Amino acid sequence: MARKSHDRELEEYRRLMEPPEVFEDGFTWKTVVGAVFLGALIMPGSMYLALVVGPEANMASAARWVTIILFAEIARRSFQELRMQEIYVFYFMAGLAMMAPFQGLLWRQYLVQSDYANAMGIAQQIPDWWAPSADVIRREGHTFFTRSWIFPILLVAVGVLVSRLDQYGMGYVLYRITSDVEELPFPMAPVAASAITALAQTKENNETWRWRSFSIGGVLGLLFGAVYIGVPAITGTVLDKPIQLLPIPWVDLTPTFAKFWPATGVNISFNIIWFFQGMVLPFWAVVGGFLGVVFTMAFNPLLYEWGVLSHWNDQMDVINTLYSNNVDFYLSFSLGLTLAITLVSFSKILRPAWNAIRGRRGTASQINERTLGDRPPSAWQKLVTNNVKRGDFSIFIALGIYLFSNVFWISLSCWLIEGFPWKFFVFYALILTPLISYATAKLEGLCGQALRIPYIKEATYILSGYRGVKIWFAPVPIPNYGVATVNFRVLELTGTKVISQIKTQLVTIPIVIIASILFSQLLWGMAEVPSAAYPYAQKMWDLNAKTMCLTFSSTMEGGSLFMEAMRPKYIGAGVLAGTGAYAFLSLLGLPTLLVFGMVRGLGQGTPSFVLLELMGAVVGRFYFRKRFGKMWMKYTPILLAGFSCGMGLIGMVAVSFTILKKMMAPLIF
Repeated sequence: MARKSHDRELEEYRRLMEPPEVFEDGFTWKTVVGAVFLGALIMPGSMYLALVVGPEANMASAARWVTIILFAEIARRSFQELRMQEIYVFYFMAGLAMMAPFQGLLWRQYLVQSDYANAMGIAQQIPDWWAPSADVIRREGHTFFTRSWIFPILLVAVGVLVSRLDQYGMGYVLYRITSDVEELPFPMAPVAASAITALAQTKENNETWRWRSFSIGGVLGLLFGAVYIGVPAITGTVLDKPIQLLPIPWVDLTPTFAKFWPATGVNISFNIIWFFQGMVLPFWAVVGGFLGVVFTMAFNPLLYEWGVLSHWNDQMDVINTLYSNNVDFYLSFSLGLTLAITLVSFSKILRPAWNAIRGRRGTASQINERTLGDRPPSAWQKLVTNNVKRGDFSIFIALGIYLFSNVFWISLSCWLIEGFPWKFFVFYALILTPLISYATAKLEGLCGQALRIPYIKEATYILSGYRGVKIWFAPVPIPNYGVATVNFRVLELTGTKVISQIKTQLVTIPIVIIASILFSQLLWGMAEVPSAAYPYAQKMWDLNAKTMCLTFSSTMEGGSLFMEAMRPKYIGAGVLAGTGAYAFLSLLGLPTLLVFGMVRGLGQGTPSFVLLELMGAVVGRFYFRKRFGKMWMKYTPILLAGFSCGMGLIGMVAVSFTILKKMMAPLIF
């Protein structure tokens, strides 16, 4: 059965929100003031909360919307309006402020002083360009402003600058491929873009449904957040044990079902944000994710009986079950599925590109000048033709940026580390990184989810053949550029030129660097990190250090569990399963989104959130969509954005009670 070039559902989601006709530069002096506000107020609060209640409570999403709403209200009271492009710049800027690069220095000083790291002989091998030795830190005290910290700080600062430049390399090329050439829907991009559009309404704008949808979602988020986050946070300040009306983050049923479902992780989440996300994502992608989890839960007991999942035992919880299963089977199988997606998808680009190289379609310059009449442009023509109105730049410049960043990092690592296996990392930069990043961009464009292959960094370092600990501290990022494509799609949907991002980063990054190092110093000066003053760090950093040191030891001597996990036969099974499923669904004319959704389900492997996602998808498709028509697909992204904002606001207010208690405790006692 012949198939159309796109599934019907993809077309619907692609047209869910169209880019505006006019693209503008959103960088103004208002945004400069916003950068200072974020660096002085939002960033220190985020850094403090990461140490107190964990990085998942950074409330980055809420901080974005709070910043936007605050400056929008200030502008209105000054008889001005923030343009949609200016609001996008605030949104993007808040994301930059959340990265706090120098907060990692607090972790570094702890690791080199860790008893476990010293006992395993790892702390003694940590290079001084990553962190000073434990003796030096104890002698100099709680300060980063010493000569021994100069080189680590410089490396972090340079890393931030090059990594931000790198976003306009492979990430931009993948955006042009998946958005312009393949015209994928990017279902999560309208979540941010629609909320920005709603907040940018002017008096002349009659589309009040956007603000109404955002407000409804915000109220629902406030109500649920009060129960899910607010009650535990507030009761935790007055009681020895906080009261959780709903378990956070899930209920682990793995030990209970171990006898009936061996080697299977079973957990249930009560966070209804997944319900709203299920209404936003393409229906068949959600169904595919659910079927992937069902397949995993049905197949795992068989794999256990056959001796494949050999590391599992009935005392493991869901996290350890997922870890052992990934090592035994799913690490290799997921890599095979990734290769299958990449092989199927890349053919759409490589075929016309090869034809162009052979001269069948002419050179890129000839293509741009040629009049094609009614014949649609080829994939290669779409890729090399820049949209001047949108502010595009050449993909060849982007490829040059990608080449420069990789040459820079590999050269720097060769200078810092004697015997650095640069040939392996050249292969990784030229082959593996583009393949994995493209597969991720494909999933982002279809399902709204990133593909995260577990232990890819660990496997990379182990397979490089290097012996020693220094390679684990090498300044060679193992990036996944596919996640950057969503940001570029949001940029397009809000009618903002690419130059706006570049200007914003030139102003914001220096502020972020300065604020991050200053507030890291302040937090370390207030109390030892970790200590009782920072409960999350005190509880989790010891465990993280043990896990990390165990991984580092894999390149010191002997064999490695990660080497054993890379099994060619399981990788081949993943390739065959992925390509076979795609061919079968194409033959029957069924939605290929099922395949991409199943990849996400197989990666998760537990019913944690897929049940709520499926409920949201079914209710949205078969009830609300019938009631509200096609407008329902426009409502859902804004509802989700409002819900996330409301829930985040409750979280920030609730955590403030903890901060106030800690500040007032010395006065009371």
